[in-house]
Amino acid sequence: MTAAKEYDKKIMKKNNSDLGERTFLNSLKPVKPRLGPLLASAAAFLVSLTAITVSRGYARFGEEDIQGFEVGRVADRDITANRTVSYIDEEATVLSRESRAKQVPAVFIYSLPAGEGIMESYNRFTAVSASFFAEPGRESFNYFRSALDAEFPGSFSLSTLEALYNIPDRGQMGEYGSVVLGQLLEAGIFALPSGLEAYNPDVAELLHNYGPRTEREQIRYDRIITLDRVGDAITRFAEENRFPFSFVSIAVPLLMPFLAENVFFSPEDTQQRVAEARSRVEPVIKYIERGKKVVRKGFIVTEEDMVRLKALGTTGYDRDFRGFIGRLLVFLLLYALLVFMAGKRFLNAQLEPREVYLLCILSAVYISGSAFMRNFAIIGDFLPALFLPTALVIMLPYILIGPRPAVIMAIVLPLAGFLSGAFDVSSYIFALTSGVAAVYTLRGAEKRIDLVKAGLGVGVANCIAITAVLLSRRSPAEVYPGFLFWAAFNGAASGILVLGFLPWLEPALNAMTTFRLIELSDLNSPILKRLFNTAPGTYSHSLMVAALAEAACQEIGANPLLARVGAYYHDIGKIDNPSYFVENQTAYNKHDDIAPRLSATVIRSHVKLGVEKARRLGLPREVTDIIAEHHGNSVISWFYHEALKRESVVNQEDFSYPGSPPRSRESAVVMLADVTEAAVRTLKKPSTARLEKFVQELIMAKFGQGQLSESELTFRELEIIKKAFVRVLAGHYHTRIEYPKAGKDVKDTPEPSQEHKADPQTVSHKNGGHR
Repeated sequence: MTAAKEYDKKIMKKNNSDLGERTFLNSLKPVKPRLGPLLASAAAFLVSLTAITVSRGYARFGEEDIQGFEVGRVADRDITANRTVSYIDEEATVLSRESRAKQVPAVFIYSLPAGEGIMESYNRFTAVSASFFAEPGRESFNYFRSALDAEFPGSFSLSTLEALYNIPDRGQMGEYGSVVLGQLLEAGIFALPSGLEAYNPDVAELLHNYGPRTEREQIRYDRIITLDRVGDAITRFAEENRFPFSFVSIAVPLLMPFLAENVFFSPEDTQQRVAEARSRVEPVIKYIERGKKVVRKGFIVTEEDMVRLKALGTTGYDRDFRGFIGRLLVFLLLYALLVFMAGKRFLNAQLEPREVYLLCILSAVYISGSAFMRNFAIIGDFLPALFLPTALVIMLPYILIGPRPAVIMAIVLPLAGFLSGAFDVSSYIFALTSGVAAVYTLRGAEKRIDLVKAGLGVGVANCIAITAVLLSRRSPAEVYPGFLFWAAFNGAASGILVLGFLPWLEPALNAMTTFRLIELSDLNSPILKRLFNTAPGTYSHSLMVAALAEAACQEIGANPLLARVGAYYHDIGKIDNPSYFVENQTAYNKHDDIAPRLSATVIRSHVKLGVEKARRLGLPREVTDIIAEHHGNSVISWFYHEALKRESVVNQEDFSYPGSPPRSRESAVVMLADVTEAAVRTLKKPSTARLEKFVQELIMAKFGQGQLSESELTFRELEIIKKAFVRVLAGHYHTRIEYPKAGKDVKDTPEPSQEHKADPQTVSHKNGGHR
């Protein structure tokens, strides 16, 4: 058992490595465009672009429309913005730039010559002092004092010189002073001129020049050292360096004569920083939303009103084509994004041409409708998105194609309406909310009545969105009831319209919707009732296969509903010749009287007949694929071996099913469930252990034949499928006690004989029947 597991791990590792390499190489290959979907996408783009261009032609607003208005005069008519425009508020821009300029700190720079002069003067002092400190006595002090007065006249008081001379370790005082003085000069002694109130009042900027490198340091004004505060700084530095108290007590009068400012204000650098700050301020952009009243009749026209009127009159669409070209390019990129996101690389599946056509039609209709809707009403608080069934356009792809395309449409379509100018910000928010709510409310929908419930859910989300929009726009209270009604009606109507469109679109697209699968799973459907009446054994077998496949798909995360429906219909091709299949036979086997080759032809024909019936019934493509693939291209081994006994040369293809290996996980699970249900019937008193071993052999046999190579099932999922099969079969074939017949002793009841162990490779073909 351990060796088998190790072998499985090696095979899995190799398959995963090969799969990863193939996936990477395939991702490098350019996707081959399909002509039909490509033309449909281009047509949808052109239709949308034409609608946007034509609709914008009705929305011009010229300078003649603002004539007759002056500041201070009463407006004689209303002026309502017929589009959303933006303009630069010059006054606000100037104020913003001045505000930013006042935040610029004043720039100060070090003066290296000033610092060097201070240190040079102090070094002369220490040199003169050192020459007298070696001769103690009053006479030497007098010479000391005379020498310093001559070198530094009037700089030191008598008490300072006496204190310095009388310190026992006075030779170290010069060193201490040099350290403190160096720290002071490094921190900088600032010269603060007048006029700094025009700059940042809290901090100053200090430039450190290190050759080609310049460093900037911001210092708070309350930490800047000036000559007025240098005494405190000297004492602080001396104490921080833990110099003796004898030095600390004379440090201030000893060093003060040498100190001077070495950091000075730089007007040039400061003005350069101010200019840079002003240039970085973006112009203040204000917006006039479409439908907003710029001027109200009977009100006095203000300067701000005139600015807005001029903005409306000078931003006509026909005055500058650069904006139009820019929007055209953005719109083209958005359409390219939609095409890419609807492609195989993003969805992990290639859409059918009919599905692409649906997406293109919905996109073109929605964008064109939003473009023309903007022209129907421009007075008051009008929202074009309020009257567009966004949820309808999102629900249809969700149901007919899948969640991912619907999510893409829910994001891209409102954005397209916004970028095309049809939506303002409020409409964009409303449309985006409606689309996302449509995706969310459809999760788990299984009945058609759930569509109405989803529409009501979208209506609630719409009401919340429109309330937020009205609050942000500070709309009056009297407009709320009308907007809330239309928001709720928009969602509810979308759900009802989807319910009306689906019966037409499902057959047109041959879509595998949840609702359609549930309807197909009705065992009272005419084709299944016919199967029950003409081939009851096959009908019973199909129900059991459905139970196995559904349980396994639930465990591995596949589509259990599709597997169940596919299992119900997988053997409908046996309806025409039911007596040739073992599950429908009683005592007589027709294959005993015909050649193995003819028997194989009859057996294998049920796949082709089933596919033909599925197409006539209009079953979804996925269900038809399960019918065509539930045997793959495996060999009908029992008749093949019988033919080998009778004929010298036998073509294996004549005894192989005409299908191909399953290409989906659901189809592969139905194949495994089919062979498992047929084979397990041969086991006598199947225990859980026997079932587990037997099912394992059946699954590995299919794997060894290459029937699972295209299904994307992993070894882990095969193990999960096996356990699901065993669980269902163990419940179905559970042990029952034998009741004695009336009038007989229990010991006289005979027990059935044990069947021989079935070979999983051939059991389903035995006696001329195949399930």
